[in-house]
Amino acid sequence: MNGNRGLLIGRMQPVHKGHINVIKDTLEEVDELIIGIGSADKSHTNSNPFTGGERILMLTKALRESNIDPSRYYIIPLEDISCNSLWVGHVKMLTPPFNKVYSGNSLVQQLFEEENIKVIQPPLFNRTEYSGTEVRKRILNNTNWEELVPPAVVKVINEIKGTQRIHKLNQKEISELI
Repeated sequence: MNGNRGLLIGRMQPVHKGHINVIKDTLEEVDELIIGIGSADKSHTNSNPFTGGERILMLTKALRESNIDPSRYYIIPLEDISCNSLWVGHVKMLTPPFNKVYSGNSLVQQLFEEENIKVIQPPLFNRTEYSGTEVRKRILNNTNWEELVPPAVVKVINEIKGTQRIHKLNQKEISELI
């Protein structure tokens, strides 16, 4: 490693074991990692039920629980902006300098590549199970969601009554369709 700093962006709705595995793997390639909480301004919807602050809390506690050295990462909330062509500049303004980006999102990859920033697609860990969509679906169905997230995240979700929120948001969306 030669003093390099990477940027990893994810919505983390919620933080799950796949995120922690990707962060651990990425930290093997970089000296420091900026973890961008994407769509930090979005919350209380079916696809984005948790606030940026709640996701930062989940991630901070999960990384501590995994014994990941806090001097090696920064957690930065990244709000969406309505103009994609300006988004990379927006991200650069909010983060420490970085020389590579880790993202599995094709739009994020495209936007950074257009700015001549190296993009690496991180390996996905058991993507069928370790996805925010799967965690939220299992919460709605009251089935084994806890096995997909670190214990610290289970505690945060319970503390903020996250399962009740997801159920209420789903009811709200159904009633809007009727």
